[in-house]
Amino acid sequence: MTTPLITDSHCHLDFPDFDAERPDVIARAVDAGVHRMVTICTLLRNEPQVRAIAEANDPVFYAAGTHPMSAAEEPLASVGELVALSQHPKFVGIGETGLDYHYTAESAEVQKTSLRIHIEAAQETGLPLIIHARAADDDMAQILSEAYRARPYACVMHCFSSSPELAKTALDCGFYLSMSGIAAFPKSKELREIFASAPLERILVETDSPYLAPPPYRGKRNEPGYTVHTARVGAEAFGLSYDDFARATEANFERLFAKAAAWAPETA
Repeated sequence: MTTPLITDSHCHLDFPDFDAERPDVIARAVDAGVHRMVTICTLLRNEPQVRAIAEANDPVFYAAGTHPMSAAEEPLASVGELVALSQHPKFVGIGETGLDYHYTAESAEVQKTSLRIHIEAAQETGLPLIIHARAADDDMAQILSEAYRARPYACVMHCFSSSPELAKTALDCGFYLSMSGIAAFPKSKELREIFASAPLERILVETDSPYLAPPPYRGKRNEPGYTVHTARVGAEAFGLSYDDFARATEANFERLFAKAAAWAPETA
């Protein structure tokens, strides 16, 4: 029996960390069993470069938005701009967007405005919203749930490392929680317990590379192929075999990112 394939649902292949060997990084991921990657554009002015990476590599899809830590420095996105970008066949998600009060609390109001624009774009397109949340649990829960009650949308809490309360709010809306290398750190027992208490059908895996490499690569540059190490820890947290956990998260990804699941490369 072959080992099931998995997807890195969130990475940053356009970052300079990969400039010297981007094709090799993608090839290593595929060799490791990570057959798809969603690379995330965090500044809309960089969207053409991120799009080009997806266009040049069959395993790579992309999403775009304005990262909350950049919301005050960048022009506000418009719903129309995001909807227009979503027409690309390999554009599969809206964001990352969200709230970060750890480093950029002074821009909280513009972050909230930017977040609401991205939510509306997700509502318009039907594509999943990709959320970054740090030190802003109360505002995040309120904005996401109020918008969901007004007009339901799909969403993943990327690199989830927040409170059980925010996890519950997200899960109550039908959203997904994504495990990054943080969940694989030895001291992240409480975070693993949050994941393990969630429904298995709401769990994704990711690297957020080049950041947050899981053991045994902690402290080094992360890359999409290392998704398998986080998935192994996830399997342990759920009391499952790696194969069963990988199949479950793969099915979850294809349910949430249905556009990526449906995509097929053009053949001559």
